[in-house]
Amino acid sequence: MQRAQATWLPDGKRLHLHHGPIDMIVGVTGPERDAALGRAVARFDTLLEELAAELPLLRQPTGRRPTSDTARRMHHATQPFVPQFITPMAAVAGAGADTILAAICNGSGITKAYVNNGGDVAFYLSEDQHMQAAITCDPPGHIRIRYADPVRGIATSGWRGRSHSFGIADSVTVLAATAAQADAAATMIANAVNLPDHPAIHRTPAKALAPDSDLGARIVTTHVGPLGPEDINTALSNGATFAARCQSRGLITGAAMVLCGQIRLVGSLPLVQQKESLDA
Repeated sequence: MQRAQATWLPDGKRLHLHHGPIDMIVGVTGPERDAALGRAVARFDTLLEELAAELPLLRQPTGRRPTSDTARRMHHATQPFVPQFITPMAAVAGAGADTILAAICNGSGITKAYVNNGGDVAFYLSEDQHMQAAITCDPPGHIRIRYADPVRGIATSGWRGRSHSFGIADSVTVLAATAAQADAAATMIANAVNLPDHPAIHRTPAKALAPDSDLGARIVTTHVGPLGPEDINTALSNGATFAARCQSRGLITGAAMVLCGQIRLVGSLPLVQQKESLDA
């Protein structure tokens, strides 16, 4: 297996960590930035091997608790959704980001840090800092998270993304206490944005698209045809109902669901205007 790689991006401010299927962008500010980035590189060096060692267990919906810290984060984030079908793999990207962020923060002299693992982001903020992120919709929306907000993880899921989905959401963006929790919840809320048996929606067994998928023979979405306003409203309402339950249980802070250009918000999302976003 190729060794983990760490390279600077052209701007000289962000670090690119790459190993197999994992691509992370890491940014740190503060007087101890170099030491923090060194900890990130050292921790990343063994991340993929640790996950690969427990992969058969992580692809199962039930089983014993895994041992590595990233795998335990995955397990912890997905367990609240049982007995619905979910495997720890639903939180793999977020949990990986949380692990690298934990290494970065294992020291002083940091004012702000973030780890973006394919769009799932874990971050740290000191009191005078904020994090800003875009929501995929038309026109684009922006979220600003401040130190006092109970959010340190953002994740997005949907049928158009890298992972397969049971639902039809173009995207579901979730804010939560950790990136792993946001990742798991985004997966499940995206599954809930759905119209079972609708003729405009094409589906196929996950294993036909990826033989080693943790979803096995379960049917995933491959195409969403034209939908009427009532269909869109019904699908988004299905997702919003599930997201509201997640919020009431303390699993998420807020969620933004997008389908066919329509957006539905649940919970607390600190949205800012486009001009304010650009001036920040």
